[in-house]
Amino acid sequence: MTDFQKYIQRYLDQIPSGDWFAELKISEDKTVGIYSNLTEEQSKFAYAEGKWTLKGLLLHLSDTERVFQYRILAFARGDKNNLPGFDENEYADQSFASERSLESLLDEYKLVRKSSQILIETMNPKALQNIGTANGHEISVETIAKLIIGHNYHHLNIIEERYLSKLGWM
Repeated sequence: MTDFQKYIQRYLDQIPSGDWFAELKISEDKTVGIYSNLTEEQSKFAYAEGKWTLKGLLLHLSDTERVFQYRILAFARGDKNNLPGFDENEYADQSFASERSLESLLDEYKLVRKSSQILIETMNPKALQNIGTANGHEISVETIAKLIIGHNYHHLNIIEERYLSKLGWM
């Protein structure tokens, strides 16, 4: 298994069931449930120096999902270009998440997720098997869709283990 395959697999292993499309909604509900119960002050919490705040993490989920959506769309439509990678820390540094309200970040997350659901559910099932190249690695449309979910669950686990426990929620 290549390093890239190991990297991908660590996210795919986060998906709790084989019904990955249902998990798209379940992971959204869990994320919205947590963030809907945070105060504006709690959303500014970072569990350690140099780590993202809960606000920053939420915007990271939306940003990453948008990148994955573009890859899904491009590869489903047969684009053969090597799509660029992205530096999540650069994106976070330029996001200005701290200047936005928790409510606006949560609204954005829900809209981005709804967009993913529509994109995936209205796609011809054959397109899920299309292969494209992103950041120099071949990957299928279906795998990218699953990465949206696995990436979300990965961060839900971090939120529970490193943020909520320190906020006294766990």
